[in-house]
Amino acid sequence: MILGRAAKLRRAGVLGINRRNSAFTLKYNQRRFYPLVDDKVLCKHRLQEHGLAVPELIAVIRYNSQVAHLDELLGDHDEFVVKPAHGSGGNGILVITDRRQDYFVDSDGKPVQKADLAHYLTNVTGGLYSLGGQPDVAMIETLVHFDPQFANLTYHGVPDIRMIVFKGYPVMAMTRLPTRLSHGKANLHQGAIGAGIDLGSGITFGGVSGNNLVTVHPDTGTEIAGFEVPHWSRIMLMAAQCYEAVGLGYLGVDIVLDRDLGPLILELNARPGLNIQLANRRGLRNRLDAIEALGDTHDNAEQRVAWSVQAFAENEADL
Repeated sequence: MILGRAAKLRRAGVLGINRRNSAFTLKYNQRRFYPLVDDKVLCKHRLQEHGLAVPELIAVIRYNSQVAHLDELLGDHDEFVVKPAHGSGGNGILVITDRRQDYFVDSDGKPVQKADLAHYLTNVTGGLYSLGGQPDVAMIETLVHFDPQFANLTYHGVPDIRMIVFKGYPVMAMTRLPTRLSHGKANLHQGAIGAGIDLGSGITFGGVSGNNLVTVHPDTGTEIAGFEVPHWSRIMLMAAQCYEAVGLGYLGVDIVLDRDLGPLILELNARPGLNIQLANRRGLRNRLDAIEALGDTHDNAEQRVAWSVQAFAENEADL
């Protein structure tokens, strides 16, 4: 049974972590470019230099002494997001949705005292949430207000779109939908749902929670398949343009849809996870091999997007 399943996965072109590392991340991601994605502050500045939209940066906390001036740094912002610049997997993210006279309110509706927020920031700069536990930088960003078209597909959080991009070509995409289990965060390993997206139409066609296939959102009861992601053409183009911005051949691009600003690039990932294959019911390997065989055929992001749409729009058998 296990051998039969493994053979079926190979035929479907499922990419494993060892081959991802050896054939794609090590081969196409030069080490000198990693800081451009691993450091979220540096990444944000690089994307802006290339004309790509990102959430506004309110403040950067590099030293504990800055925490004493928190009111000044926040200005009149009543809602914001705190992130470690070198965090991963959604760890260390604190979402503040309101400010009262003496305290803040987080995304779960719980009060956060000013002293608690200050302590949280020192934990971030101390490396509590960073890769390897090294001293870090705390970013404070504006809070994204998700596009209301997602209202029935999320629980107390902002959905995002994860796009795998190889040599500047969009390869596969999913939307990650926050749930009660994920505490409103769009991270699959914390309990969010991943829904595969057809590259040609921007329409969802399935969902996955952990290793289980799902058809409805557990908290809203809404069907996951058949949702048309707004601004899809623009999302595809922005993802493809990240290749020129950071120079990494194999990367994950995370995009959120703000109700007023439209698509914003949240962050990039040089080692994107492989659960996107489960969400899409198909493997990455065949698509990556097809792009690798192209060579340097297309000159710009628009041409690469057009090729991906033609090549990958609902053309593979389900797993």
